Amino acid sequence: MKIYKNINVFDEALNRIERIYNEFENVVVSVSGGKDSTVIFNLALMVAKKLNRLPVRVMFVDQEAEWEATIDQIKRIMYREEVKPYWYQMPIKLFNATSVTEHWLYCWEEGKEWMREKDEIAIKENIYGEERFAKLFIKIPEVEYSNEPVAYLTGMRVEESPTRFLGLTQSVTYKDITWGKTLNKDKKHYTFHPIYDWSYSDVWKAIFDNKWEYNEIYNKYYMDGVPFSKMRISNLHHEKAVHSLFYLQRYEPHTYEKLVKRLSGIDMAGKFGGDQYFVRDLPFMFNDWKEYRDYLTENLLPEEYRESFKQKFAEIDEKIQYFINKDDTYKAEIQSILTNDWEFVKLGDYLKRPETACCFKFLEGKYTWESILPKYRKNVRREDFGKLQKTTS
Repeated sequence: MKIYKNINVFDEALNRIERIYNEFENVVVSVSGGKDSTVIFNLALMVAKKLNRLPVRVMFVDQEAEWEATIDQIKRIMYREEVKPYWYQMPIKLFNATSVTEHWLYCWEEGKEWMREKDEIAIKENIYGEERFAKLFIKIPEVEYSNEPVAYLTGMRVEESPTRFLGLTQSVTYKDITWGKTLNKDKKHYTFHPIYDWSYSDVWKAIFDNKWEYNEIYNKYYMDGVPFSKMRISNLHHEKAVHSLFYLQRYEPHTYEKLVKRLSGIDMAGKFGGDQYFVRDLPFMFNDWKEYRDYLTENLLPEEYRESFKQKFAEIDEKIQYFINKDDTYKAEIQSILTNDWEFVKLGDYLKRPETACCFKFLEGKYTWESILPKYRKNVRREDFGKLQKTTS
């Protein structure tokens, strides 16, 4: 349930950021070059000026395979006089969802032709003992602020994910604040999301009302009729970003050519396009989506990952045996195969959706029929309550 306050989201976000600045001596704004981080940076800049806390510390972990327009936006931020830049262009590895042979992009790898040269103000050495992108956001503070509390600000919003909504509204992170994440409780390292309750229209209203500079790729997306939910700005080739390749070759053909040279599988995915790369209709030669999933598992996946996929699918099959509609789950598993999602990141997001997770918990006996929202009950029968729990116990 949402509770509305008698204050607009813009002013409330400023209040939240001011509170973080008052609570923490060290505050860092984490940006990606997208619309949300554009907003959080500018709001933090307003607060820092008010509190005489300039320069604003700004962090960007450069994944090398980025839109050129994203890097243009990052430069506009990092080269401002009011900013102390932490622009990381250091060796890390990123999953490549477009190839079954070259699973990783080793960013800024020595001896390779990079997408572009490193920036003169960038931090180029990885001293953090971690090469995976997501884990760096825990490791970097542990090194840079080893004996000091620190607060990172991001532009994450719950509108984009029901899972985020639950995560940022149900439990306390710091004092009475729910809109954050604990990175290291002992060291008092936290991430906060002050615009978590903004809608995309709130974001664009703030940008246009204040005439803030933003990533021009959004203009091209909009003119092309791309749905707001598909307007991705971040890295171009991981399991959640393959859609970007279908637009990259038209919006920034020079960037596309560089990426094709840099990483295998890119050109195949780009030429297939969204209608062919992601299957929407069941091929006529298969009786159902489960049969199609099993066929792809046996014939498309490399042998080194085939057994792990089979094991994962078997676990899920056990859970969905009482679902009225299993096809959505089979389709999600197929997408996981097609994007080489052997870490099950994309599939994991599907399984965390409220409509899926809620039914799992019901079947395991953790939810009562009355506690499930009517819109979720349509996927499971009341008479199956507790059957999964009895089957797996």
